[in-house]
Amino acid sequence: MAEKKKLRASPAVKETSRGGGRGTAQGREGDTRAETRAVPKKAQRHADEKHEQQQQKQQKQPQGQSGTKAQQPAAMKEPAPPYPQQHQAHPGIEAEIEPRPRYEAPAYRAAGKLEGKTALITGADSGIGRAVAVLYAREGADVGIVYLPQEEEDARETQRAVEQEGRRALLIPGDVTDPEFCENSVERVLQEFGKLDILVNNAGFQQHQESIEDISYDQWDLTFRTNIFGYFYMSKAAVPHLKRGSAIVNTGSVTGIEGSKGLLDYSATKGAIHAFTKSLAQMLVDKGIRVNCVAPGPVWTPLNVVDKPPEKASKHGATTPMHRPAQPEEIAPAYVFFASEPDSSYVTGDVLPLLGGETV
Repeated sequence: MAEKKKLRASPAVKETSRGGGRGTAQGREGDTRAETRAVPKKAQRHADEKHEQQQQKQQKQPQGQSGTKAQQPAAMKEPAPPYPQQHQAHPGIEAEIEPRPRYEAPAYRAAGKLEGKTALITGADSGIGRAVAVLYAREGADVGIVYLPQEEEDARETQRAVEQEGRRALLIPGDVTDPEFCENSVERVLQEFGKLDILVNNAGFQQHQESIEDISYDQWDLTFRTNIFGYFYMSKAAVPHLKRGSAIVNTGSVTGIEGSKGLLDYSATKGAIHAFTKSLAQMLVDKGIRVNCVAPGPVWTPLNVVDKPPEKASKHGATTPMHRPAQPEEIAPAYVFFASEPDSSYVTGDVLPLLGGETV
């Protein structure tokens, strides 16, 4: 795609959970596994320092909805609701959320699983996308970060976090509802990094409406164009450049499994993403390209404070068995699993629910 094509941005889309290349990994001809090199000491030292700081800050565990402390692993005491009441206009800025969503994963130890890889992640400015970008970088990958232009502040924080892990980050502002932008995004990654190994489709838009009469045609169209058209556009652009051993990881949702009466359009798109994942996996299995999907329950991201009134946003995730939403850093390791060939070489077409104790 010629670089002269204009990148179009839509002010309404929230890419909350919102970029690598041609050729196989280095090694013997036909060997698709990347060489595993030692994890950069600087990146691991940074993670160790963050882990120590987080443990010091978590001496007092916030109480859950029932007034008792949520049952959580001792080393992972994440903040529980109620949170401060707050609301933002679309698309939402993570830098302004209280408490800040946690993405640094200080307890996560890298093993060079993605050494020498390149990833393109949509919605990588904040939320799940940012946490995935950080762990991919910690595992050795360079990252292309797709985000809306109005999310520049958040995107630059993701860029700094990736670079702090010792890897390169490429900022790609634009709108995934535009197929030309998606093609240009892939081309920019190829030009910058020389190859594409991993595509993470993660950009999303949601807006609660209690009645079908309240869902406008424009909202229905925007939700589908962001949440499923964007996944198709980006995958179509990326697949010709993916080689055997590459991976596509999509972001689904528990709402695509169970439905949600207040998220009719969003749930429909997430169900479509699950079916898209399974069908694309069957289409690409003979090429050695794996396609999988992570389907989280409630996660603390900018999507929540733009989608809900303040009183409901403050209690997000409180009804789960763990009495809290997930933090992005708790969801991101699943994306590493699906991207890592040594971990998931026999896994394709799967949808992995991460629901905080709920079962489906």
